[in-house]
Amino acid sequence: MMEIITRRNPVLETLRAQRRTIHCLWVQQGADKKLTRPLLVEARKHGVQIKTVDKQKLSKLAGDGKHQGVVLEVSRYPYSDVDAMLALAQERGERPFLLILDLLHGPQNIGTLLRTAEIVGVHGVILQDRRAPEITQSVVQYAAGATEHLHIAQVTNLVTTIKQLQANDIWIVGMDLAEGATSLADTDLNMGIGIVVGHEGQGMRRLVRENCDIRLHLPQKGHVQSLNASVAGSILLYTAWQAREFK
Repeated sequence: MMEIITRRNPVLETLRAQRRTIHCLWVQQGADKKLTRPLLVEARKHGVQIKTVDKQKLSKLAGDGKHQGVVLEVSRYPYSDVDAMLALAQERGERPFLLILDLLHGPQNIGTLLRTAEIVGVHGVILQDRRAPEITQSVVQYAAGATEHLHIAQVTNLVTTIKQLQANDIWIVGMDLAEGATSLADTDLNMGIGIVVGHEGQGMRRLVRENCDIRLHLPQKGHVQSLNASVAGSILLYTAWQAREFK
């Protein structure tokens, strides 16, 4: 089954990553050559078929019409597994650094977190396969193509997976506003770590929360009660990277 990827950055990163089967790159007639040239160079490097069409045809292919003059036809997203993430950490000589999404929804939230996760060098992202989002065209767009460079796994039972990670000396750290959570300012994240970000409104589910080794909240100075999930999660990811890499 084929999928569509649109907009220049996601298309370019998909071409660079070469993790999907790429069927065709469609380019709008009259598109700015300065903007499309890097995509065309990358496509030709990998022998990708390139077709030029008018704006109406391209908008029809894109579905939502927001394509920035390029559409890429590809195979479905190639999900990974937890073993591959741990192997990547070992290959890099690093302690595992994982992101775990507990029923977080919304392509913008998910895409933002995946983009941050790729930037700070996480070894993988874990989703629950039921009631959880797929890596869709919208997620790829909001992630600016970061999805194509990440190991992303769907698991049947998140709590079981968390326990398996803990058995591998990985500390599970959950974002939590509930009473008893520790301030991020008082926590050293320089360790093998799995960061859990929960549902935007409800936070982590009870069993996931109960199986966290550490529950954290972000200290704040202003009056607004909380940040949205993607912003809070991104801050925690960056802070963990800082603790691991900058000391």
